[in-house]
This record gives sequence, C-alpha cells and structure tokens, in this order.
Amino acid sequence: MEPTTTVLIALGLAADAFAVSLSSGLTIKHLKINKALKIALFFGGFQALMPLIGWVAGLSFRDWITPVDHWIAFGLLSFIGARMIYESIQEEDCEKKFNPLDTYTLLTLAVATSLDALAVGIGFSLLKTSIAAPVTAIGFITFFLSFVGVFIGHKCGNLFQNKIEMLGGFILIIIGSKILMEHLMAVPLGLGH
Repeated sequence: MEPTTTVLIALGLAADAFAVSLSSGLTIKHLKINKALKIALFFGGFQALMPLIGWVAGLSFRDWITPVDHWIAFGLLSFIGARMIYESIQEEDCEKKFNPLDTYTLLTLAVATSLDALAVGIGFSLLKTSIAAPVTAIGFITFFLSFVGVFIGHKCGNLFQNKIEMLGGFILIIIGSKILMEHLMAVPLGLGH
C-alpha cells in the first residue's frame, strides 16, 4: 500500500479520536501535559491495536474471500465513512458532562472510537497488505492528533468537532472507492487477484 494512502487512512480513522479529544479538552479545568498524554496514549494505543486484531482475524478466512476482497474493503470503508458523516451531523447534547480522565470512561471512549480501525484491519488482511506500516501510522497519527486535540479543545471549545469527523468520513469513502477502482481497472488487464 502506498504511504500516502496509509497516512490518509490513518487520518480518517483518527478523526473520531480527535473529535473526542477536542471535547475532552473542553471539559478539563486545569489542563497539564500528563492529562493530554493519558488521553492520547489511550486513543493512539487502541487505534494501533484494533487494526492488528482485525488483520489477524482476517487471516483465517482471507483465502475464501480473495475474489471479492476489493468490494469488501470498499464496503467497509464506505460504511464507516458514511457512519462518521451521519454522526457528525446529528445533534448532540452539549450539556452532557463526563470525566475524560477517568480510566473506565477513557477506556470506553478509546474502544468506541477504534472499532472502525478493527474493520479496516480486516480489510488490510483481505487485501494481503502488510500491517506493520499501517498500524504504526494509525497509532502515531491518532496519538499526535489526540494530544494536540486536547489542547485545542481546551482553548477553542468544540467549534470544529463535527466538521473534523465529517472530513474523516469523506476520506475513508474516497480511499474505499480508490481501492475498488484500482482493482476493477486492473482486472481486465489480468493484474487483479
């Protein structure tokens, strides 16, 4: 997989965690680096772990699905992207208070925002893509954006939260379409699976 595609997937997957980090920064009264690091480590760690789990799970049934893997990757990325766009336009209760530094709350948020990465990991496995570079990119980019997001949220509130999640959704749909088109264009030439 091209490095640019890997980075774009990582950015798309990190959008949820970034949006939650913005909200987290908004709720933290006395923000210190260690608080932002805790949030970033949870989000970055789970975003790196989940595609690895998905990739390993996908290995067990990859050979049966190879003839339609490009359609599955397209479907997964498009579904995830569309869901992110849908969620970004839904009205949310801005008054809802939560403690983003509570370990149980943070664990729940990290798992919830990384489920999309699990599905993407399955897609990587079906496409017979190496997982090392994507896992590293997804984890690092999510960590960095989450860390920065906490500080931005603390300073600016959640002005951009929904727009970031929407952008991430569009990025994933575009990447899914690119995978599908590359495969469909290669098949007549005998270059596909």
